[in-house]
Amino acid sequence: MASIVIRQAEATDLDRLTELLGLLFSIEADFDFNPVKQRCGLQMILNHAGAVILVAETEGQVLGMSSGQLTISTAQGGYAMLVEDVVVAEPWQGQGVGKILIKGLEQWAKARKVERLQLLADCNNQEALGFYKTLGWHRTELICLRRLLPTDHSE
Repeated sequence: MASIVIRQAEATDLDRLTELLGLLFSIEADFDFNPVKQRCGLQMILNHAGAVILVAETEGQVLGMSSGQLTISTAQGGYAMLVEDVVVAEPWQGQGVGKILIKGLEQWAKARKVERLQLLADCNNQEALGFYKTLGWHRTELICLRRLLPTDHSE
């Protein structure tokens, strides 16, 4: 396998990162791909001191990405990280790229004294659930609930 470098994403990566989110959202029932919104969210993460996007790159080609955001956990009494997105381009899946991206997030989190990582995964994506299990992630008794707030786009 070619040498893979993990680095923090830059604004010049936004087009490729948006494409990768399109791949991820195509397999998630709860989200619809909207490149304008996804690019906006990615830009917000890039500009946020308490968040990070990492890319896996080889020979100038971005193969995958992972992102995370700091939260404060009352259960931990300290920081937790919400892993927002992990996606690897199809030709590179199953070759350890996702594992390297997760390890990169863990290193970023440890440097910020994060005590727990957490993520949401599609309950029907057995491949992803198996992947996380092999990396030592565990299911909890919690479920995710959400409520979308109306937005006023006339402003």
